[in-house]
Amino acid sequence: MRKWILRALLALVVLLVAAGLFVWLSLRASLPALDGDQSLAGLGAPATIERDAAGVVTITAANETDAMRALGFVHAQERYFEMDLMRRVPSGELSALFGERALETDRRNRVHRMRARVEADLAAVAGDRMPQLQAYADGANAGLASLRARPWAYLLLQQTPQPWTPADSALTGFAMYFDLQDATNARELAMHRLQPALPPALFDLFAHDGSRWDAPLFGEARGDAVLPGAEVVDLRRLDVVEVDGGLRERSPFASTGAARDAASYGISPLALTPPFVSQTVPLSPAARERGQGGPPVAWKVALTPPPAPQVVPLSPTARERGVGAPPAAADLSRGSNNFAVSGALTADGRALVADDMHLGLRAPSIWFRARLRYPDPRAPGGQVDVTGFTLPGLPAVIVGSNTHVAWGFTNSYGDYLDWQRLVPCADGAPAGCTPVVRHEERIDVAGGAPVTLIVEDSDWGPLVHRDDDGSALALRWTAHQPGALNFGLADFAHARDLDDALAIADRTATPTQNLVIGDRAGRIAWRLLGPIPVRGAGCDGHTVSVPLTAGAATDSNRCAPWPIATGVSPLLRSPDTDRLWTANSRVVDGEDFARIGDGGATLGIRAWQIREGLEARTQFTEADLLAIQLDDRALLLSRWHALLDAVANAASDDSAVRALADASREWSGHASVDSAGYRLVRAWRLAIHARLADGLAAPARVALGDAFEAPDPPNFEGVVWPLVEQRPAHLLPRRFACTPDTQRGVCTPVENDWQALFEDAAREVRDSLAGDGPLAERNWGERNTAAICHPLAAAIPLLGKRALCMPAEALPGDGTVPRVQGPSFGASQRMVVAPGHEADGITHMPGGQSGHPLSPYWGAGHDDWAQGRASPFLPQATAHTLKLVPETQETR
Repeated sequence: MRKWILRALLALVVLLVAAGLFVWLSLRASLPALDGDQSLAGLGAPATIERDAAGVVTITAANETDAMRALGFVHAQERYFEMDLMRRVPSGELSALFGERALETDRRNRVHRMRARVEADLAAVAGDRMPQLQAYADGANAGLASLRARPWAYLLLQQTPQPWTPADSALTGFAMYFDLQDATNARELAMHRLQPALPPALFDLFAHDGSRWDAPLFGEARGDAVLPGAEVVDLRRLDVVEVDGGLRERSPFASTGAARDAASYGISPLALTPPFVSQTVPLSPAARERGQGGPPVAWKVALTPPPAPQVVPLSPTARERGVGAPPAAADLSRGSNNFAVSGALTADGRALVADDMHLGLRAPSIWFRARLRYPDPRAPGGQVDVTGFTLPGLPAVIVGSNTHVAWGFTNSYGDYLDWQRLVPCADGAPAGCTPVVRHEERIDVAGGAPVTLIVEDSDWGPLVHRDDDGSALALRWTAHQPGALNFGLADFAHARDLDDALAIADRTATPTQNLVIGDRAGRIAWRLLGPIPVRGAGCDGHTVSVPLTAGAATDSNRCAPWPIATGVSPLLRSPDTDRLWTANSRVVDGEDFARIGDGGATLGIRAWQIREGLEARTQFTEADLLAIQLDDRALLLSRWHALLDAVANAASDDSAVRALADASREWSGHASVDSAGYRLVRAWRLAIHARLADGLAAPARVALGDAFEAPDPPNFEGVVWPLVEQRPAHLLPRRFACTPDTQRGVCTPVENDWQALFEDAAREVRDSLAGDGPLAERNWGERNTAAICHPLAAAIPLLGKRALCMPAEALPGDGTVPRVQGPSFGASQRMVVAPGHEADGITHMPGGQSGHPLSPYWGAGHDDWAQGRASPFLPQATAHTLKLVPETQETR
């Protein structure tokens, strides 16, 4: 018997070893070839793909089309799965890969019908670049076919990758629209609902669009809000009573059996994570600090294409660490920093351009570093030599330098989406109704039956919310309009100088960005890059409009469907300035700001801090600009630390606020990993923000009932700070201003009212963290620990986290300092470069070049990013060379 048991165990071991060996060999088979000769159909002349020790690629080709074919080849070799995700997000086709768990995301995104739009308009989108798009697609398919096995992610999912097409590159471009702009326009809808439910003075506080930290390029700081007096509004006297009100809207998804309230429509389109707006109930500081509070659906599945890290359910541990959390919960938002100095501020007259784009962090990085070299008569000297960051799926260098011009982006946060309330034409519809076209969209579902989604479209845009009275809200978005996307960005590769680059920008369509440029002559410029709505006279994009033909009141906001334009941006350039900076906050003012609008421009603290760094010196080097990118000084929170100390001095020895102040005594003034003070003060500030937002919005919460969405104004700091400084009794939430038995009706004031709010916020911070040990040991690094993983990491038990995540190390920085770093959100790259001096340039990129965990380039360069070490912008010594040769009759 014992002999048979031993034999069975031995057989089991052999089977396990064989299975492990099979898996290992299958994984190895999907690694790309790095050396040797490879025939490539369609290539006009031999080309080479060189890789350095970090996997940074140099492509040398005979012309641009061959270079794009080679770029497609290497993108597919290293990143085909990630490319696949990029095209599937905007087209609403994730379910075909992941099954039913992605269906809600596909329903939400399919409303926009992006694949149908792209395929109908592909010739216009491609323009004269169709040869390069086709070459890129052919190269990508050849790169995929060159692997001895399909990429490992498809083996795990038991799926077969589908071929790449030129339309898929256009969809990749539209994926960035979904990432950088809110395809649900949730903020504008929430404010529209809020306005009639609040006294005007309270609504104005939520709508305040600035603070003392404003640092625009044009105009002055808005400053902190001026608080209304007690004679205007008094929270203690507002009669808060239950009413049966609020708009009840039905989503278009009801036709598929997936009806959902509009509040849940605000989930990030690229990551099934909680929405980027605040939740509808007050969150404890611990929950806000950890990023909790999203809708349960966000935790049932976390399929995450580019900007977020998971594709399977989030564990409680992951949620506690903030993985997959909405950026708003941590003062983080989709955006970037970029800034530049002219040659007047450098020793040898070079212009310096710095850029770090803030997105969800994953392994591998969303970007792919490359240098492209090929002859081109449009380029100076007839030769293109462009280095920077490419996006797998697109045949272009997105940001970088071509030895004559360097450029970088930040998200602009203009108002690029508008709502219109209309009455769809149907039997019995009144005059002035809007004709509607119905589309049937088939959503394929892996392992299940396909689902049909009915999408109703109007001349304004798709109908997103149906109302009980028969009207509907339609959404107009720049991304829907003809001309929203082209491949003009690729022309920056051959830009000759600043003027040439600005001319290219005039005709380039991409999700609208703040473009900062510097040229070899030392000149710099800022402008918007991408389409801007051209609204008609009297059309207000801030509020819900009605059609011109609607039988509405004469004072209604009437708007005709607006077109878009790319050549109508303001401009600031040398010699009018020697310093430029943007960081997702308001950049312009006056008529330009009224025309471009506010799509949620962020608090200005990062821009303010960058501007101060630029104004502190009269001469700069690349290292000086990197130091500004890595600046983690907590200037915003330093005044909150001082406030905490002052409040604690008036509190009893056993109070929570005293406990926080004592634990924060060693204040470094930085968002540093060893700072407990930073973590505690940060959580206390967020807790106070939550209580004040809840109190100021209380009348709307009751009036709107289930339709209420808590506003999340990005500049609420400009309201909160004067409140906590002045502490007006009439604007203190009733919860703290009135006795418990007079929370409604006539208020009986309590003593130490503001002190009670401060103490209540401190108590939750203390109680939520004290269970982990002494407060003074709860440092920022314990909370801000990297969770940068492959999208499939959580799908592999035991080994997934170990094999598919970057090191879980403590990260300095946060969302209110220039060094933006969260557990899975932050600077997706850093670049500092002077055109013509690329050898002195500096680059960082987290997550590495390769998407294969067995590749030598998995995670390569990540540690330089994490530690802030300067690493070279240009590729270094060649480690591997793959020669691509034209396919001949003999090689077929």
